[in-house]
Amino acid sequence: MDFWNSFFRYPIDQLPFFLLTILIAFTVHEFSHAYFANKFGDPTAKLLGRVTLNPVVHFDLFGVLLLIIAGFGWARPVPVNRANFEKPRLMGIIVSAAGPLSNLLLAIIGTIIYASLVGSGALGGIDNERLLTAITTFFAIFNLTNFFLFLFNLIPLPPLDGYRILEDVVPPSISRKLQGVEQWSIFIFLLILVIPPLQNVTIQPLYEFAQTMYVDLAKLVIELYR
Repeated sequence: MDFWNSFFRYPIDQLPFFLLTILIAFTVHEFSHAYFANKFGDPTAKLLGRVTLNPVVHFDLFGVLLLIIAGFGWARPVPVNRANFEKPRLMGIIVSAAGPLSNLLLAIIGTIIYASLVGSGALGGIDNERLLTAITTFFAIFNLTNFFLFLFNLIPLPPLDGYRILEDVVPPSISRKLQGVEQWSIFIFLLILVIPPLQNVTIQPLYEFAQTMYVDLAKLVIELYR
């Protein structure tokens, strides 16, 4: 057991809840990109079978394994051809933002459900300690992870959605310059993920803000029951 706890990024007893969380979070995230791209006239994702909530077509096995072991990973990105959009820049922003916003929506829904269980006393009425622990652990991981994914994916560095949004927001001349340095931005992004001092001033504040969002919303919902 000690070996597996040291091998995985997350405690072995929490791993099933984390796997279920990313199964839902990644699937809904990529589906949202595909759905809106197809809705706006780009059939690329639909032709590849990506406009679906079937997690199999969205998961990248290596990306998920790396996420479990190292703490960062990825799903299969949804291909988008902005040339098919009637308004490429505006619709491109919406398609890119759809993924992070879907995680925000999941986090809000999950937090409301959990806080409602607490505020109504339903959670306190569960006598089975293992079931109570499972419910509490799942919602904590699910809600916090989705709040974090919402914030993390808005970082304006490739290959994240925040960078694609930035490309469509800035004037075309600046967008072309961004594409010229895109290959170096990816290295910067990787350095942020693997170097602890950089993590402490970039990723860690996002994680702390995600915690704040989760706790504050939960407190607000619980107060409604008093």
